[in-house]
Amino acid sequence: MAEPPPWPWPGIVVLALGLEAAFGYPAWLQRRLPHPVAWPAALIEGLEKRWNRPDWTDGARRGLGVVLVLLVVGLAVGLGLGLHRLLGHGLGLAAIALVATVGLAQRSLHQHVAAVLAPLRAGDLPAARTAVAMIVGRDTADLDAEQVAAAALESLAESFNDGVVAPAVWLLAGGVPGLFAYKAVNTADSLIGHREPRWRMFGWAAARTDDLLNLIPARLACLLIVLAAGRRGGGAWRILRRDARLHASPNAGWPEAAMAGALGVRLGGEACYDGVPAARPTFGDGRPPTVQDLDAGLALYRRACGLLWSIPLLIGLAQALVR
Repeated sequence: MAEPPPWPWPGIVVLALGLEAAFGYPAWLQRRLPHPVAWPAALIEGLEKRWNRPDWTDGARRGLGVVLVLLVVGLAVGLGLGLHRLLGHGLGLAAIALVATVGLAQRSLHQHVAAVLAPLRAGDLPAARTAVAMIVGRDTADLDAEQVAAAALESLAESFNDGVVAPAVWLLAGGVPGLFAYKAVNTADSLIGHREPRWRMFGWAAARTDDLLNLIPARLACLLIVLAAGRRGGGAWRILRRDARLHASPNAGWPEAAMAGALGVRLGGEACYDGVPAARPTFGDGRPPTVQDLDAGLALYRRACGLLWSIPLLIGLAQALVR
């Protein structure tokens, strides 16, 4: 068997982005086969129940958390390498692109935020609260329309990195193994990488590894938002430089601050989680967002996705010129 072509594969990244934007993970397929992200999630949850025992020492729990991350990353890389060897030739490259779509979330993120926008436009606040509860972790029962719009915009900005930019970057840099490794770590972080006492030790490795893997993509995501803002890019850049580092996460504040500056609104601020108020930094110095700002945020997101597509296109063009 001939050796597969080397990475990076800019054409594969563009094709995967295009297929996912057009089709996503179809509902008919979801009914028959749960989204592949659910597979590592089931493994992580099972290991957490067995290994994260409160009667064990902090050191033991942290060490087992490291083992969990190494295990799920190793399995993800192994699966990706197997697919690379099996399909990385000729027409199989199109199959690689199709497989890679499961790690991207352009379409699903747009659909989830649009599902918040539609009832807000219609003045149906209860339905908007229900829709936004699908994409945020905070309490939503008492949110007013502006708070719902803000929550949706914050999720849109942060998930633009986690669900779109970072997976595309790791697919470009490391092929399917790189993509699968990133998704495994990101899934582990979302499940166990929390600051609450139950997870603080056991989820430490997942949280820190996720921070590392998102370090460059998060900054790329905010630059794409700034560029997509056009004439408002200067304001987005100013807010980005001033507010991005206010977030407790080393990465989440970058796209969120850029989104706030690009739209001229204020995001962040206090929110409640399980009935407990949590102080959060504020991004931007504008007014609270409205339904019109949420609509504008979705349009900004679509332009930023388009700009993301241009990166592998330009890399592919450069490769062709060098050859």
